[in-house]
Amino acid sequence: MHSFVSDLELLRDRRFALLLSARTISMLGSAFAPVALAFAILDMPGATASTLSVVLTAESLPMILFMLVGGVIADRLPRQRVMMTGEFLMAAAFFALAAMLLTGWTPLPALVAAAALAGVATAITFPALTGIIPEVVPAERLQTGNALLGLGANASRVAGAVLGGGTVVLFGGGWALVVSGAMFAVAGVLIARLRLQPGERPRGEAHSVLGDLRDGWREFSSRQWIWVVVAQFSLMVMAIQAGHGVLGPLLAKESLGGPMAWSAFLVGEAVGTIAGVLVALRLRPRRPILVAVLLCLPTALPYVLLGLDSPLWAIVAGAFVLGVCFDVFGVLWQTTMQREVPAESLSRVSSYDVLGSLMFGPIGLLLAGPAAAFFGTEESLLGCAVLVVVSTLAALLSPGVRNLRAPQPQAAAPADLK
Repeated sequence: MHSFVSDLELLRDRRFALLLSARTISMLGSAFAPVALAFAILDMPGATASTLSVVLTAESLPMILFMLVGGVIADRLPRQRVMMTGEFLMAAAFFALAAMLLTGWTPLPALVAAAALAGVATAITFPALTGIIPEVVPAERLQTGNALLGLGANASRVAGAVLGGGTVVLFGGGWALVVSGAMFAVAGVLIARLRLQPGERPRGEAHSVLGDLRDGWREFSSRQWIWVVVAQFSLMVMAIQAGHGVLGPLLAKESLGGPMAWSAFLVGEAVGTIAGVLVALRLRPRRPILVAVLLCLPTALPYVLLGLDSPLWAIVAGAFVLGVCFDVFGVLWQTTMQREVPAESLSRVSSYDVLGSLMFGPIGLLLAGPAAAFFGTEESLLGCAVLVVVSTLAALLSPGVRNLRAPQPQAAAPADLK
């Protein structure tokens, strides 16, 4: 109990409390947004699933295309200002979408432009977040800080999914988007109050954008443990997108009882991510990347259970295990990157990490439907499990993954009150 209380002392640090509050509120807005946007678009006169697809694609493509640029910006400029700008741009995008939907003036090009602005804002914000954490959290408390930030984000995802749906039902999708935009605006105000000193982060020599990207790639590719795990995750995310996005819901409809069964699966996973924080707060492995990669093996369990037509309670339990493992993996991964990558390159390396990890996700979504039709839904889910296991075992062959050691633990000093 004393150890957990000691971890929670970090909350007394004013700057960390502001960052945690801003991130939690921003994630709540992000969790509101998909439900609100989907139903608001589908409620438009003459709107179809294709309309929603176009708007969502307009948001996701700029996020991917600008992710590397976002890393350069976050390494060049004060990350506090970059994050603040990203949150305010996100607020502006969702306020614009809400205004169009509430007034009934909804030309598709305008909806696409607002959605694209939200995608650019995400690409700006995420690399800056990875880099700003070591500026706020003392080095010996990085893992605790990442775990607490994860707890806030995971709780927001659960609450946002529930509250977002309720807001849409009671007030409509347009007003739900207003609430989402307001949350991003509040997060931006909280980030503005961090008051980080520009001198707290070392500055490198100025380069062109391409030069900065080359330097970031050099930092990324020179660390075998980073690029191996990113390659592993590019395949894992492809399998997970297929399993979570298409095959799982399809099997739930075919044999598990429909949407409520799949909701139970997602709730089990969400609860697992929250429980994973308790593990991540205390786990201090000597070889953090080795442990993190090993934790990827149990994430195949829910796909195995789905593919074997197991009872729903077992499938939900498997989803819980997946949530725990992914949360602990995320904390160990983020903490190790923040310790091992130079501060002046951290956001660019993070942007390469995100881009590489997500690049095959759309392929998984594209192939899932034809695979289910050709091989069968259960067989395709088992194939997802095989891909997760094989990619993980391949990553374990890397000496960089197996041998990277964490610094010797030191007694944490009491958090400063700021």
